[in-house]
Amino acid sequence: MRRTFTAEEKASVFELWKNGTGFSEIANILGSKPGTIFTMLRDTGGIKPHERKRAVAHLTLSEREEIRAGLSAKMSIRAIATALNRSPSTISREVQRNRGRRYYKAVDANNRANRIAKRPKPCLLDQNLPLRKLVLEKLEMKWSPEQISGWLRRTKPRQKTLRISPETIYKTLYFRSREAL
Repeated sequence: MRRTFTAEEKASVFELWKNGTGFSEIANILGSKPGTIFTMLRDTGGIKPHERKRAVAHLTLSEREEIRAGLSAKMSIRAIATALNRSPSTISREVQRNRGRRYYKAVDANNRANRIAKRPKPCLLDQNLPLRKLVLEKLEMKWSPEQISGWLRRTKPRQKTLRISPETIYKTLYFRSREAL
């Protein structure tokens, strides 16, 4: 049976890795297999992912439950929107996006919203070829991502399209899914 890690366990994996602990040691501490730890670290480039936080504009699960209750009570979209202090168009889009008035389920709608929010974001270096060319040139000269990022900020201060963080370069180098370099 496949074991899932709690948020605290995942945080400890990244903390232990950051402190120089090896795969096998981390696996022993957490009662897991070294391959599992390796996969987790490989998939994130060894960098702890940011915690996902929803914007205030996004509907919450409790709001979705209220939408479901309102639909069950045969309330109009406008009445539901007024009760939630939301725009009627927001409620209408939410209902239509999630199987309509008759089949709307709050938990399914919330899970779908979470899944869509996690979609892979396009890699900056895939989209910006001049920036990619500059980064590659400097990497071939054995520059570090920090040096490249700082150099671009200093030498091209007015060209916002030629800015990149060191972390983005590291992620591009070490993520399997990002093969821009």
